[in-house]
Amino acid sequence: MNVKLVSLAGAVLALIAAPAFAEDVAIQIILKDHKFTPAEVEAPSGKPLTLEIVNQDSAAAEFESKDLRVEKVTPAGGKASVKVRALKPGRYRFFDDYHESTAQGFLVVK
Repeated sequence: MNVKLVSLAGAVLALIAAPAFAEDVAIQIILKDHKFTPAEVEAPSGKPLTLEIVNQDSAAAEFESKDLRVEKVTPAGGKASVKVRALKPGRYRFFDDYHESTAQGFLVVK
């Protein structure tokens, strides 16, 4: 009986702790010549994301997305990480607020 109780307790603890160990999906996006590469990235639905923005331009950029409800200034030649909540399937637009006419992209969640 004690062995079953210990096994059951271990299983319950594993289920409770599992979300704490879930890792974000990491996606890197490079900004160069005021354009994002890749301009379209894919991510799985239902999982939190970390977008790493690598700014290879000589000017600061502001990664922004009204769809994702995020904005982050990325220094010239620097990096910035943006945490994004778990998303439903869809197409989410992002852009550089300082160069919106050329620096645009999409996060496609499947």
